[in-house]
Amino acid sequence: MKIYSYILLVLFCFLVSCKDDEAARLQANAKDAKKNEQIFASIDKAWNFNLQPMNPTVATMIQNWSEWRLFMTELQQKPKSSIGAFQQKARTLSQKAMNLNNNIPAAFDKPEIKSRIMTLITKVRSLDLFINLNQIQEQKVIKLIPEINEELASLQSQMDEIVRKSQIRLEEGEAEMLRSLAKDSLQKPQSESGNLPKPSNSTQQGGIVPTLNPKQKSQ
Repeated sequence: MKIYSYILLVLFCFLVSCKDDEAARLQANAKDAKKNEQIFASIDKAWNFNLQPMNPTVATMIQNWSEWRLFMTELQQKPKSSIGAFQQKARTLSQKAMNLNNNIPAAFDKPEIKSRIMTLITKVRSLDLFINLNQIQEQKVIKLIPEINEELASLQSQMDEIVRKSQIRLEEGEAEMLRSLAKDSLQKPQSESGNLPKPSNSTQQGGIVPTLNPKQKSQ
């Protein structure tokens, strides 16, 4: 009899413990869900990538740079449904950002552009890391968004600067060519006048020297 009572007591304690664990688990889940909702709302409010208008000349020069176009398209598409959607977006952005090192247009395949691309990649990958941790680093994610905007603006500004300098060099080259042509045009008449034939003995300053009539010679 005592054995049965002991078994019943153990079963009762086990059931009570299971109920307590289930209640604690449900409470923890509810707490996590509420926290994720708050994180989602906070990140959703901060997730604004300010894409600056592209210089028309630069836009023409990078129109075949598909890696840039795909990255910018991803930035423009803001997640809406859940924090999980933001996490997936961050992973996609990280991959697209790393692809920016590929097929850089020749005019922009320069150290100053590559260094800015690497800085941008670092910022985007950090965003991917902090938003996909088990404990989402909400404030770090929010802080990184304007920093990514700054790196994008710096990269586009450097592209503009390269185009501006190339146009200045072109204008200087045209000016030099015009100066050279003008110099040649001034020198050419002088050269031609220096090569004019000398007047013959039959000419004088006043004109042609008359010759004697053959009949007069015979006389």
